[in-house]
Amino acid sequence: MNAGEYEPNPCGAIRGTIRPPGSKSITNRAFVCAALARGTSHLSGCLASEDTRVMLECLRTLGIDVRVFDDGVVRVTGCGNVIPAGEARLWVANSGTTIRFLTAVAATGRGTFRFDGNARMRERPIGDLISALQQLGVDATARKHHRFPPVTVRADGLPGGTVRMKGDVSSQYLSGLLMAAPAARSPITIELQGAVVSRPYVDMTIAVMKSFGVEVERPNERTFEIAAPDHYRAVEYDVEPDASAASYFWAAAAVTGGKVTVEHLSRRALQGDVRFVDCLHEMGCRIEERKDGITVVGRPLRGIDVDMSDISDTVPTLAVVALFARGATTIRGVEHIRHKESDRIADVSRELRKLGADVAEHDDGMTINPKPLHAARIATYDDHRIAMSFAIAGLKIRGVVIEHPSCVEKTYPEFFQDLRKLTQG
Repeated sequence: MNAGEYEPNPCGAIRGTIRPPGSKSITNRAFVCAALARGTSHLSGCLASEDTRVMLECLRTLGIDVRVFDDGVVRVTGCGNVIPAGEARLWVANSGTTIRFLTAVAATGRGTFRFDGNARMRERPIGDLISALQQLGVDATARKHHRFPPVTVRADGLPGGTVRMKGDVSSQYLSGLLMAAPAARSPITIELQGAVVSRPYVDMTIAVMKSFGVEVERPNERTFEIAAPDHYRAVEYDVEPDASAASYFWAAAAVTGGKVTVEHLSRRALQGDVRFVDCLHEMGCRIEERKDGITVVGRPLRGIDVDMSDISDTVPTLAVVALFARGATTIRGVEHIRHKESDRIADVSRELRKLGADVAEHDDGMTINPKPLHAARIATYDDHRIAMSFAIAGLKIRGVVIEHPSCVEKTYPEFFQDLRKLTQG
């Protein structure tokens, strides 16, 4: 094995307790609200990863005063809805939350703001957000008929009004507009059309906004009303552990027949991905819940048919668990994950087949029929979730090699060290 690959060690039943790092989704939302707020916020429990570093660097480029302390606390002195920079070039790498949240935030400023990222980011759609901003009178453009980055926003403040958005590609468009809306010149109403994917992430956005003092009114399930101009207030905010990251350790318990507790996560968490344990329960695992932690106890697994549209970041994790079940598992409702860091339907299916599974790919998901499994080299497509998920397969299958494991730095730089500690513990 060399530095460009990682080979998990097969092990017996895992037993242990772990606290994953802070939620990336909550961390970046808290950064945005703190950046727009009046006063100085202190944020603890923040995730330190590539995605959050990209967000902070972009906020600094916009003129926001950000300081990261040795104890992990991040101090953000907000701009009070007045973005200091009048011009900026912002590099977002492959951070979807950064470009989608800050494109909306940039529209509240005055000046020209250009966003660009790596090759994969230039393939990730942003057209629905550009359309929404244009409906509000913002001069926002992108390449290929305004569908893909790079993005240019020539801003003169964010007008208010009513905007209609599709909800079936990414909830991040809606979240970005929601968080920017209090800085508009007049109230904003957002009406969603069609199916809404990843609804728990929208609920998370609204909850983080409320923690910073701004309320979102919802007269019905598809309408959002934000009073403007309004201001976030500076707060002391603690970020809860990442539920998507927790899924890998719960999956490790499931496939090894072990028992793993993830601390400081409960059903009260802001993150919908805690419901991943419901999938494991349906597959046969026992779930133990307490006030400040959730435990998964592995049991013989059976295949299930599940709509994962609301917890789509955990699709690669469940797909790997399905390798060890009796009977087929069908995952549905996740067509939008074709536009993530990779095409998570096609690419996950391809890697499952390398391990010996019979996988039928669908437009909106996949069906996994377990077969005798064997060693394989796993391509990661620079996708952190593929790397972490398939590492769990290596706890049961000897000779699973994860190529380019450094991609986990996007959201969980210490993942392989934490997995090794748990399996040896």
